[in-house]
Amino acid sequence: MAKLKITQTKSAIGGKKNQRDTLRSLGLRRIRHTVIKEDRPEIRGMVKTVTHLVAVEEVE
Repeated sequence: MAKLKITQTKSAIGGKKNQRDTLRSLGLRRIRHTVIKEDRPEIRGMVKTVTHLVAVEEVE
């Protein structure tokens, strides 16, 4: 199964609460922090919520 490499590129300060909560749910804690998650619809939905704060790459 494909995986997603998700990196936080911008700060969540000043953002909406649901966006801050989504970053925490993804496991992102600070700028340039990277996590690798399975490519599932739930993860894609969370990434869509914070698209402007993260960078996403597909990893095999």
